[in-house]
Amino acid sequence: MADLQKWQDLIDIIARLRGKDGCPWDRKQDHFTLKRYLLEECYEVIDAIDREDDAALCEELGDVLLQVVLHSQIATEENKFTIDDVVDNVSQKMIRRHPHIFGEAHAEDAEQVLSMWEKIKAEEKGDQGHEKRRVMKINENLPALMLAQKAQDKAHRVGFDWANIDGAEAKLAEELDELAQAQTSASRREELGDVLFSLVNMARFMDIDAEDALRSSVRKFIRRFSYIEDTLDKRGLQWENVSLADMDAIWNEAKLAEGESEL
Repeated sequence: MADLQKWQDLIDIIARLRGKDGCPWDRKQDHFTLKRYLLEECYEVIDAIDREDDAALCEELGDVLLQVVLHSQIATEENKFTIDDVVDNVSQKMIRRHPHIFGEAHAEDAEQVLSMWEKIKAEEKGDQGHEKRRVMKINENLPALMLAQKAQDKAHRVGFDWANIDGAEAKLAEELDELAQAQTSASRREELGDVLFSLVNMARFMDIDAEDALRSSVRKFIRRFSYIEDTLDKRGLQWENVSLADMDAIWNEAKLAEGESEL
């Protein structure tokens, strides 16, 4: 059971920081200046999850909550909405979009739940009267791989998809061939984008989060490259005095140290 007093304490702390005699930094913030901090804190949460660090996850979730309360306090001061409105809105949304839990509807699996969610969401937007129903209504400021996978998921839910991974594999081969034949910078840029989009489709059919998979590979690259750098330092060597073959040999040492025989 949540301790409501602790929740109220946080709200009061933020209100005081934003008050007349509060913190100069907190008082000068608005929704726009806080955007970068909200984004950074979300990525800190992801990092803690990836590291399986429960203590860090607890702390970082608190930092995200801080951002929610800060934005809500600013809105309160502007007579726009309050933290109670935020909580009530999301609570009512969860009830509306889970009729198989709080109503009479039925859902046999996660796929049916997602389909039901999208249908209810579209009906909600349509009821507002000012927004046309669109399948591809997506926040296009998402990271590119995440955006691609979300767009493909949306298309899949209305039946615009291959029957299985074979179609995605054939499309990837087609796009790779077109990239190889591209002659201009503009066409190579376009075809490379198509290859990346096709790779995301492959990830989707394999039930892999493309954004997460690439982040994992980049971290592996950073870890192994750092091993090269540390090894050169231990041997008293400089980059300009080391051949590519030498660096490859140390790279292979890093792989062996991780228990892998190949990248």
